[in-house]
Amino acid sequence: MTTKRIIACLDVKDGRVVKGVNFLNLKDKGDPVELASRYEEEGADEIVFLDISATIEGRKTLLEAVKNTASVLSIPLTVGGGIRTLDDVSRLLANGADKVSINTAAVENKQLISIASREFGAQAIVVAIDAKRINDKWIVFTKSGTYNTGLDAVKWASEVERLGAGEILLTSIDRDGTRDGYDYELTKKVVDVVKIPVIASGGAGKMEHFYQVFSYSNADAALAAGIFHDGVIRIRELKKYLLQRGIEVRL
Repeated sequence: MTTKRIIACLDVKDGRVVKGVNFLNLKDKGDPVELASRYEEEGADEIVFLDISATIEGRKTLLEAVKNTASVLSIPLTVGGGIRTLDDVSRLLANGADKVSINTAAVENKQLISIASREFGAQAIVVAIDAKRINDKWIVFTKSGTYNTGLDAVKWASEVERLGAGEILLTSIDRDGTRDGYDYELTKKVVDVVKIPVIASGGAGKMEHFYQVFSYSNADAALAAGIFHDGVIRIRELKKYLLQRGIEVRL
């Protein structure tokens, strides 16, 4: 079995880490540099830094905050939010990001995935898919969950792999911040149609949810935010629990 990754997510707005439910009602959770450093010490395998208001506000990602966060880390840092051009990708990688996460721009300009993948390598290009269940399908939403693209999330996952993405960050908007568990069905459907790694996101509330998403859907990584920020779960304890239940993780 491949080693599964535990990823801590920092949703950043105005330079501060925030967390809400279903992408709404955001509350301040602290400083991104301090939290990133703490999560690495606790055993996180990677950090994801998402500038959640950059796209809606029509601006670039907060480069200074990215640079400061990268400076305290030795584990991989993925950065997303407000990325529209090859220049944006280049600038973030030059300022300490190991990977960039593209969401809205990937939908609006598919060629960006291919061009960025060729330029910087597929391993540096993550496509974020925010999906909401509508009837019996999962639909892709962009612009921080505010815009319904009409795209089928499972088909879109398959397409972004073909276009050159090296990884998919799959977030269930329905489960985001609820702590009711990941959307196992959605995650499994996406994992089953692609060969690239899939990160499950949205809904982690207890250790069992991580075990379930790994064992049921075979996701490569599981991401969480609020439960780590609030100290509900400590990453090292989570990893010990997963090892005891037969899930291979790096301690």
